[in-house]
Parts: sequence; C-alpha cells; structure tokens
Amino acid sequence: MPVVLACGAVFDVVSVPALFGRRMLDRLWDEGPGSGPVAVYRGRMLLFASPGTAHRLPALLEWEEWGSPGRTGAVPPLLCHGAGDAVTVPAVSTTDTTDITAPTARLGSRWVVAPDTRQPWLPGPDVLLWAAVRAARASASATVRISIFPPADQGAKVYDVSRRR
Repeated sequence: MPVVLACGAVFDVVSVPALFGRRMLDRLWDEGPGSGPVAVYRGRMLLFASPGTAHRLPALLEWEEWGSPGRTGAVPPLLCHGAGDAVTVPAVSTTDTTDITAPTARLGSRWVVAPDTRQPWLPGPDVLLWAAVRAARASASATVRISIFPPADQGAKVYDVSRRR
C-alpha cells in the first residue's frame, strides 16, 4: 500500500517526469555526490531533497531562465513539494519487491534508492539544479545548445567595428 508523507520539516520532494528524473539521477550518481531516497510513483520520479529546496529551486531555475521563450524544452517543469505539502510514495517493505503481480509493481511504483538509513544525505537546490542542467544538456541533440542567454535577434543589424583607423 502507498504511504502519504508530509514534506517540509525533515525533507522536501522534487517531482519530475520519470525519464528526465532518471537522467538527473544518473548525473547525480555518475558525476556528482549521489542522492538520498528516490521513488517512482505513477510515472513521476520523486527525489527527496533537503528542507527548503522546494522554496529555493524554482528561484534558481527562474534565474537560469528555464521555460523562457526560445528554450528547447529540454528541462520539463519540476514540481517542488515543501512545507505544507504531502507526497504519496510506495511502501517500504522488507519482502521481495520483484513480484510483478503486486499492485504497485503494475503501476511502476517502486523505490529506486530506498530510504535505508535514519538520516540519509539529501541533496540541496544547488545540487539538483546542477543535475537538471547536466541532464538537459545530455538529452539535447548535438545541434541544439542550451544556454542561459536569450536567443539572438536574427533581424538585428551587425556592424564590424574591428577595422578601426
């Protein structure tokens, strides 16, 4: 049975589409510090983060101009759950979780990184931003470069000032 957990006091949760979340998780483990608990529930990956991440991460993403006109859409909207929010996660069981007839297995709900310690390391907003940027750059095609700067105005007049007298 799924479990409902309150966010904000001990942890926040960042919810991302499963495929993009997997790319972020790969970056966190292959190139970064790793991560705390991670669950998949109903097609979304739930990354547990340090308290305050739900408040700070959207501001960092806005500063990086994700979602602004001209963006490739490589970073999907990240849903941040913090103080006053609750999330539904798969139950942590001590039995074998490979039973594909279990209701949560059929829905694809499972723990990718199980909460196995009382005080796991939880990434902060800066680490999750880093992972999202790396995942977006890795998933973007070679012809599309992701930049924090808005696209250049193609109709602008450009003057060569390098040949001064």
